[in-house]
Amino acid sequence: MELYDPLRHKTVPATPEEKVRQWFIGELGNTFRVPLSMMNSEVAFNYGNKSYRADILIFDRGGRPLATVECKRPDVQLDSAVVEQAMRYNIVLNVRFLILTNGNNTYIYTLKEGKFVPMDHIPLYEEMLCQPY
Repeated sequence: MELYDPLRHKTVPATPEEKVRQWFIGELGNTFRVPLSMMNSEVAFNYGNKSYRADILIFDRGGRPLATVECKRPDVQLDSAVVEQAMRYNIVLNVRFLILTNGNNTYIYTLKEGKFVPMDHIPLYEEMLCQPY
């Protein structure tokens, strides 16, 4: 079975993690009003001599990374190791928001005074844009 990824413009295998990623792309677009043109999936980047991939990156209108989304399979707990993984990505990506989801639970953190703190809801895209760095 395959799923269509509207960000990569191709079909991809319907793995458990991919199902979560595609569901959340839909949520970002439909619920949080993030334009598809302001998102990319499976974004490759390097940190040191290692290669990484961000599951979903959300960009501001200037093309700068605004939020990174880390997607996990539904059976993976969103524990401190997952949070640390997303925070490591931020060393390179320099985003204002970190979002973690496994399809069952979704957590968002925002950058305040140099530290990521939990938020109680995911803001709309326009609200994300208004948050200062």
